[in-house]
Amino acid sequence: MRYWAVIGLGASVLGGCTHNISPQTYSVGSVGQVNRTVPATVISAREVDIAGTTGVGGPAGTAAGAVVGSAAGNNSRANIVGAIGGAVAGGLAGAAIESNATRQKGMEYVVETENGNLMTIVQGPEPLFTIKQKVLVLYGSPSRLIPDPRATR
Repeated sequence: MRYWAVIGLGASVLGGCTHNISPQTYSVGSVGQVNRTVPATVISAREVDIAGTTGVGGPAGTAAGAVVGSAAGNNSRANIVGAIGGAVAGGLAGAAIESNATRQKGMEYVVETENGNLMTIVQGPEPLFTIKQKVLVLYGSPSRLIPDPRATR
């Protein structure tokens, strides 16, 4: 019973570790930075899965499994075997939970710049761009696409 409570807590914590892939959000370190921007046209757009992990799930599951497993048995040998088994099972479960909790949908865009260069950018699903739409490629970390406001004039 205690094992599943620990796993449930781990899953909820890992859900908060999902990376923000929205082009609408900037990190505080990006404020005040000047980035190069080039106009482009979307030539391809497709939905992709973004498998994000933080590297926390496996170790957290291992620790939790070892703690819970060490309570198994009524002597030190059984406690050690339980801790080892719990660590292995917890590590596998933690990694699997993390993988599922941090998976996101995104969009892969191939754009062609005005000088003929092709670029591929993966970002969150919003805003959605269509083929032949005029966009601006903002270089940076992360790079992103935004609608070209000049295209509506």
